[in-house]
Amino acid sequence: MALSVADHSHSDDAWRWVKILPADARLVFSRFTQLGLLRLLTNSAVMGSRPLTLRQAWKIYDRWLEDPRIEFYPEPRNLDAGFRQATEPFAAKATSKRVGDCWLLAFSAGASATLATFDQALYDYARKSGHASVIPG
Repeated sequence: MALSVADHSHSDDAWRWVKILPADARLVFSRFTQLGLLRLLTNSAVMGSRPLTLRQAWKIYDRWLEDPRIEFYPEPRNLDAGFRQATEPFAAKATSKRVGDCWLLAFSAGASATLATFDQALYDYARKSGHASVIPG
C-alpha cells in the first residue's frame, strides 16, 4: 500500500527501502497481498475521499506486474501445515487479526521469502516466535 499511494504515511520510507534493495531482489505478491491491495485501494476508510474504483485498483496492480522486479507467487504446496503451526499460539483465543498475520508468515516461510512490514505488532510477533524472515519496513 505504501508503495502504491504517494501520500501514504509510509510511502517515503517504503521507497527508500526499495531503492537500497540489491538489483536482483524481487518483490512478491501473494493472493492475500493482491486481495489486500485491491480491497484497501477501493476502501474510503483507507483512501479518504478518493477511493479508487475496482478497475482503477486493478490497473495499479497490473502496473506493478509490468515491473520486472515484481512477481506473483502462487501458494506453496506446504502452506497449510506452516499456517496451522503459525496460528497455534492463538488457538485458544478469538483473534481475527492474527489469522492474516500468520498466513503472511507461513507464506513467506513456504516461499523462502522475506516479509517486510510496517506493522509493528506483526514484526514483534514474528521476531518473538522465531520467524527470521521478517524485517521492519
